[in-house]
Amino acid sequence: MAQKRSIFEDVGDKARAPVPQGGLIARGTGARGAIRVWLAVIFVLVAAMIIVGGLTRLTDSGLSITEWKPIHGAIPPMSDAEWAEEFQKYQQIPQYELVNKGMTLEAFKGIFWWEWGHRQLGRVVGLVWALGFIGFLVTKRIPNGWTGRLLGLGALGGLQGALGWWMVSSGLTGSMIAVASYRLALHLGLAFLILGLIAWYMLLLGRSEAQLLQARRGREARLFGMGTGLMHLAFLQILLGALVAGIDAGRAFPTWPLMNGSFFPADAFYVPDGQGGSLPVWHAFFENPGLVQFMHRMAGYLLFFFGIGALIKSRKSAYGVTRTAFLALFCVLLVQVALGIMTALTAAHLHVAITHQLAAILLWVLIIRARFFSQYPQAGSIREGTQ
Repeated sequence: MAQKRSIFEDVGDKARAPVPQGGLIARGTGARGAIRVWLAVIFVLVAAMIIVGGLTRLTDSGLSITEWKPIHGAIPPMSDAEWAEEFQKYQQIPQYELVNKGMTLEAFKGIFWWEWGHRQLGRVVGLVWALGFIGFLVTKRIPNGWTGRLLGLGALGGLQGALGWWMVSSGLTGSMIAVASYRLALHLGLAFLILGLIAWYMLLLGRSEAQLLQARRGREARLFGMGTGLMHLAFLQILLGALVAGIDAGRAFPTWPLMNGSFFPADAFYVPDGQGGSLPVWHAFFENPGLVQFMHRMAGYLLFFFGIGALIKSRKSAYGVTRTAFLALFCVLLVQVALGIMTALTAAHLHVAITHQLAAILLWVLIIRARFFSQYPQAGSIREGTQ
């Protein structure tokens, strides 16, 4: 029941302001900043995982831990006996027998720490997510409509851990000396999907629901569509890049613009079956270094020219922030193309290749940001108008 007020009460007297209840926009607005900071921490950790994962692949360290122990595995070997046990397990897989036969214990420790660090980062991500989500849930500070989104991020993180082990397990049997490239592509693709969702959520949380509703009225549909197209093309390119890394295709053709003198590589659809024959043609799209690198190059060109189209279209936007967002995207796209060429010419030199991957993260986020501003334009000040 509403509180009765005296008819003589002065309108200037201090009155107790109504306390917003959980689920209201006002309540959600108060927690948006804190949740955004929490997501930013997770974003940095996931980005670090992608970089460390890339270094793990480039240093051929991904198979150094042959078991999946989500809890107990957080503790590394602490004694000579434990190190000997881990090394013995590694000596039983094909990679040791076919590639690293005779490796010393000290050399094994070098690759072990890369994989252990990668898995440890995954545990830290899970812990940070769980503590934050439970904390916001218990204190009822999650904005209305956001519980499912934030819970979904945790579910995707759990799926990523399981997918990571599924990937590693593919390289532990038979004649495999590395993980299956298509599993690596799925693993990396899911990591970028999680990163993209976090970036999108952070952008949404940067404004109130009322501001988002107001901004959506100025939505630039065609530019948003081009931003969506860029996002899909970039995601495809990321998957193809993972295939290239998975079979070391980046080291097979250290020439540009041609591939060892040819536009289309020779024997592109041939994959030996180990018995003098060839595997079915579909294997070539995942396992033939020439064809995989060719697809990666062609997708890169397509992404570049599509980016030019999006930049030209964005120059007609009435919003300065949107124009700037697409310009920043294109500048990084130019850098990424140059890094891709350098990666090929240096046969995937460690520092160049990892910089190429780091630029991919930056480009991915900038594409999502540009897409966001075409969906929710940000007007300038009253003095500046939309310019």
